[in-house]
Amino acid sequence: MNRLIPIAVALLIGVGGGLFYLSQSSEPAVAETAAASTDTATADTSGIQEMILGDADAPITMIEYASFTCPHCASFHENTYPQLKADYIDTGKVKFIFREVYFDRFGLWASQIARCGGQERFFGITDLLMKSQSDWARAGDPVAIADAIRKIGRISGLQDAEIQSCLQDEDWQQNLVAWYQSNAAKDDVTGTPSFMINGTKYSNMSYSDMKGVLDGLL
Repeated sequence: MNRLIPIAVALLIGVGGGLFYLSQSSEPAVAETAAASTDTATADTSGIQEMILGDADAPITMIEYASFTCPHCASFHENTYPQLKADYIDTGKVKFIFREVYFDRFGLWASQIARCGGQERFFGITDLLMKSQSDWARAGDPVAIADAIRKIGRISGLQDAEIQSCLQDEDWQQNLVAWYQSNAAKDDVTGTPSFMINGTKYSNMSYSDMKGVLDGLL
């Protein structure tokens, strides 16, 4: 399980406090703006959409906190999530909410690409990002990683203009980070993946253990 550590927002988003802007070229230049710090107290998180699957009136509400760069999260989505979806989400027993955690700027960029497609495409793009995490997250320097993330966006049907607009939205970056920090503080999230199941926090677990928790609530 990855452990969260306190991290300055500016450092999360860019090196030396700079916000990264990514060009549209195949080998994009990475430029920095002069922002020594970012004040999340002034961020507006009201427009950030909750990404939800399942019946809104399901007896169980389950929130997953995950990072797109967390190997344990990728493993959960490959090995456990499909069973969870088939047995509990698709059958109306669980309302599932996915909330991102940002360990680094690469996870933030991946989140922006996933959210760029809106609710309709979010979970499909999330599946692609998790399944190919070991490839794009280790693609090399930030330019190579950014290009790999863009490629996933294109495969998912996003246009280059959409991708570039999402990645260059500085205000959105700051709002997403503030949203994550607020959620993590509220639910005492200290590692990923973590789960809030009807208001109780659980750490990563096997499917059999998760099934036991869920069945106990039904």
